This record gives sequence, C-alpha cells and structure tokens, in this order.
Amino acid sequence: MTAPLVKLVVFALVTVLASYVLVTTITNAGYGDQVAYRAQFSDVAGLVEGDEVRIAGVRVGQVTGIGLAEGTNDPVAEVALEVSSAVPLPSGVQATIRYRNLVGQRYVALTEGEGSAGRTLEAGQVIPLARTRPALDLTTLFGGFQPLFQALSPEDVNRLSFEIIQVFQGEGGTVESLLGHVASLSSSLADRDAVIGSVIDNLTTVMGTLAERDQQLSGLIVSLQQFVTGLAEDRDAIFDSLQTVDQLAVTTSGFLEQARPPLQQDITALGDLAGNLADSGDVLEGFLQLAPTKIDLITRTAVNGSWFNFYMCRASGYVVLPGETSGTQVPEGGLSTGGEGCG
Repeated sequence: MTAPLVKLVVFALVTVLASYVLVTTITNAGYGDQVAYRAQFSDVAGLVEGDEVRIAGVRVGQVTGIGLAEGTNDPVAEVALEVSSAVPLPSGVQATIRYRNLVGQRYVALTEGEGSAGRTLEAGQVIPLARTRPALDLTTLFGGFQPLFQALSPEDVNRLSFEIIQVFQGEGGTVESLLGHVASLSSSLADRDAVIGSVIDNLTTVMGTLAERDQQLSGLIVSLQQFVTGLAEDRDAIFDSLQTVDQLAVTTSGFLEQARPPLQQDITALGDLAGNLADSGDVLEGFLQLAPTKIDLITRTAVNGSWFNFYMCRASGYVVLPGETSGTQVPEGGLSTGGEGCG
C-alpha cells in the first residue's frame, strides 16, 4: 500500500506544480517577491493590465494597473508596474512602450538611463514623463511606406512591417539592415519595370487610337443609346410580337402536321408520274417533235377568229323512201361548207 500512495502523492504534486506554472504563465504572474513602481506616459493606447515588463528582452514583471496621474497640469497616464525584487532598477531607469507583435500586443521595456551612478530606484517611486516614451504611431509610420506596401505581397508587407517596428524601437537590426531590405524589395519591383513600361506603352497606343477616332466613337455611343432607347420605348410592341410569333409557330406546326400525309401522297404520285414519263420516253419525244408543226396548223386554222372552219369533202349513205323496203344509195359527192375546196 505504501508504494501506490507515494506514487499518488508525487503525481498530485507534479500536477499542482504544472497547473501553477500554467496559470502564472497565462496571467503573467511573477515569481517571488515583487516591487511596485509607477511610470508616467503621454500615451498608453493598447497597453492593458497583465502586459509584460522586460529588461533586455527578459520578462521581469507585469503591468498591474493603468490610470491618470494626479497633481499634473496636463492629463498624463500613470502605469503601475511590479518588478521582481531580484532585479533592482537604477535610479535613472527609462521606460518605453513597445510593440510585442503585429497583432497589437505591447509591453513595457526598461533600460538604464543616464545619471544613475550606482543608485537604485526605491519601491513606489515614479518614473517621470521625461524618462518615458509611448509606443510608435503606426498610422504615421506606415503611411509613409504606403506606396511601397501596395506593390508587395502580404507576406513581404508583414515581414517588412515587423522589421520596421523592431528597428524604430531599437530592437534587432539597424536602420542600415532595414534600408537594405527595402532596397532589395525595390530592386524586385524594378525588375518588373520593363513589363510595366510595355503595359503603359500599349495603353498609350490604345488611347491614341481612341483619340483619333473620337468622333466615330462618340457617334457609335450616341447611336447605341438611341437604339437602346428605341428598344425601351417599343418593348411592349416587341413583347406582343413575340407572343404573335409564338402563336404563328404553333399554328404552322399544326398545319404541317395536317398537310404532311397529303403532301407525302402527292410526292409519291409525282414519283409514279416521273416513272411513267421515263418509261414512255419515245412517245413523249415524238410528241415534242411534232408539237411545233401541229401548233402551227392549229394557229393557221384559227387565224380568222376564235373559231375553227370545217369542210365536208365527201358523204355517202342510204335514203329509204316511204313505201320502200330498201334504201337508195346516195353517191359520193363533193360537198363543202366554204373555204378551200376538197382536192
């Protein structure tokens, strides 16, 4: 029973210790004894309780309160700080609010100022406004880099912005390295100068062509406007005509459905007629050859009017007289009704 109990106690202690470390890390709580100080700033925008206090980049405390300083002519912000008692502050310490990241989190950086001469800052003393600096005004800072940012990718903008903040806050790198980075980005933009120049030249050509034909373009736009206006005014008539066309299409479809069987029969009959004509080709050819002569004779016969003259050249028959059983043959004669005589 002793071994399991010891394991349980050890596990509980480790869990409690780990929980304490986690809580103190999340809440920015300090370890050991803390010494309280105050610092006056002209601007503490973005600084909140719990933000870190750092010396040389190492966390040594946290912000415990923010308010207005008393006994000053102008409104001044006063920040309450707690710093580990193991880190004494020199009497000439300077406090600066800096950006922790681009999200906007801040921290208070403490640096040794002039005139300390080995003296330390007493607990509860105030770091005056003359030895403090507020955070950078990013609106003004990045406003000057706006033309450059517009031509960069989001990743380059983030990297360059963070380097700008670090340089102007006195962290990591120098102005020379920043300018070198800006120069490299500018060089990458300069590599695209030929493409940009070509685009500008093409746009110049297009604009010149449009300028030369401005009258035609203006006339085209006016005509298009008139056309669209006419369509808008006649939209009711156009809509009605579309309905009429739809009705006509329906009627035509019905008519074609009704006329299709007779039309099919007529086409079949025409096929039969064409076959018959092909079979009697000799007769048709003879008729066509004699047709001019016959038409000429018929025309000559009807030349005197809209009638035909007929001549009876011969006649024969039997005449039966009353009281006789057999007829008497009438001899052929040369009777004629006028015109030319019989030959």
